Amino acid sequence: MRDRTAGGSSCEQAKYVTLGDRHIAEIIITNHARHRWVSRVESAKTGFTDIRKCFWNCLRSGRIQPYYKNEHDVYVVEDDLVLVAEFTDWDAGANCAAPRLQRMVMVTFLGWMSETIELSDLWLRHSRRMTLLKNGRKRR
Repeated sequence: MRDRTAGGSSCEQAKYVTLGDRHIAEIIITNHARHRWVSRVESAKTGFTDIRKCFWNCLRSGRIQPYYKNEHDVYVVEDDLVLVAEFTDWDAGANCAAPRLQRMVMVTFLGWMSETIELSDLWLRHSRRMTLLKNGRKRR
């Protein structure tokens, strides 16, 4: 089964939501993310459209924030749900006066921090380890 996409279709109708320095015009839910949504987040509304609507509402209301200031692919929703997303350019045509638009690709949902304490510890350890590795490279 293919990944599902939803969003704007032309430059004149392109609507976007700003997340940090990114302008998101389309949300893509991968099959893996949908399966993780069912197993870790919610089992009632599991369709691609349901998940997409949920995240459009979260983006519009500003409930999605970067999880860690140096991590630009891990986000937290309402200070509890942790997700991994990637961004790709959205080709809306060269005639657009809008800013550079991007697709938000939902890669996976890691789960609720309130239910899984190890989740917050894992990402903190990961970010500290990456900082140490980068500093080690600078010394060489």
